[in-house]
Amino acid sequence: MTSIEQIGTAPPPPPAKIFIRRHSALTRITHWINVLCLTLLLMSGMQIFNADPQLHWGNYGAVEDPSWFEIASNQDGDNITGIVRIGRLSITTTGILGASTADGEMMPRAFPAWATIPSYQDLATGRRWHFFFAWLFVINGLVYMAYGLIGGHFRRDLAPTARDIAPRNIWHEIKDHARLRFPQGEKARRYNALQKLTYLIVIFVLLPLMIGSGLTMSPAIDAGYPFLLDIFGGRQSARSIHFITAWSLVAFVVVHIAMVILSGLWNNMRSMVTGRYAIINEETDR
Repeated sequence: MTSIEQIGTAPPPPPAKIFIRRHSALTRITHWINVLCLTLLLMSGMQIFNADPQLHWGNYGAVEDPSWFEIASNQDGDNITGIVRIGRLSITTTGILGASTADGEMMPRAFPAWATIPSYQDLATGRRWHFFFAWLFVINGLVYMAYGLIGGHFRRDLAPTARDIAPRNIWHEIKDHARLRFPQGEKARRYNALQKLTYLIVIFVLLPLMIGSGLTMSPAIDAGYPFLLDIFGGRQSARSIHFITAWSLVAFVVVHIAMVILSGLWNNMRSMVTGRYAIINEETDR
């Protein structure tokens, strides 16, 4: 009798965990090259921006011309105040943007020394870093695009279905993410609708805009392909678009890292290093 009672009240076995192949080797390699390139492009890009920390629209933009965005500083005696200006809105950002500490002294500087490559102000060196990793980023991107198109990665993994983009499904996923409820079991095998749409916007909108606007800022490229200036509305407009898309990518990366951590840091990191992603086998669980 006791044995029957023990059997009847025995706790259920733990759900079976299985490993699936979630990311191909080429996806993982290009992902980590992108991480390296984007990090150094951002840091060297901030170094370049420091040489002229304001943005304009059109073909021309000198210091005296009105700008729509500026990171500046005001000095009153020994007191230095950092300011970020967007249109008519001014925000005091002393210690971070416009004025920051370097070698123990508050200095006028758009982006702080710890955030730029090199840390000291050197436009030429910053441009060399930026151009090298920009071309590495482009080559890496072309490899990924070829794999995505020829190997079927985009069609198989990123193309949203009609059900994915249905308003009811999109709203349901937004609510789940807001409540930190992430896909489990079989649903975790595939990207959800928000992931698919976000990755497609990054791959086919933000990155082409960033690369195209970057090329448009080069006089040598403009000489061979003058239509780029017409497409982007002038070299200063291209610079503004380049800045906006770069920081849009930063926002994407911040949200992406947060989701990686909240949905299971170790599992997600393992899948992007080894390709192995753990899910609960629902059939065995039942």
